[in-house]
Amino acid sequence: MLKEVYGNECLFRTQVFEWFKWFKEGRETTEDDPRPGQPSMSKTDENIEKSGKSIREDRCLSIRELPEITGIDKECVRQILHESFNMRKVCANMVPELLTPDEGRWLQIKQKS
Repeated sequence: MLKEVYGNECLFRTQVFEWFKWFKEGRETTEDDPRPGQPSMSKTDENIEKSGKSIREDRCLSIRELPEITGIDKECVRQILHESFNMRKVCANMVPELLTPDEGRWLQIKQKS
């Protein structure tokens, strides 16, 4: 009957039975249960500020050196710099994205030599 009414948007039969069991046992919400494992806590305001402070002090820090200094995962540091500070990768260093194409090429040439 549910498939006739909802078509492709219908839950599978096993899921309907599972939900029925949960609500019969007293569950009152459809929210997911907490899952085991370590929650992602690296992108906090404190860690964003710590990463920003480190990169402002030494603009020549590489994306590999910054996690050692801040104690944050490398991928999380990369996301913080990209999303919060609008920085992008040029060679191994992060630079502001507001560079003109000529300035970006100059940095790449300078770092190669």
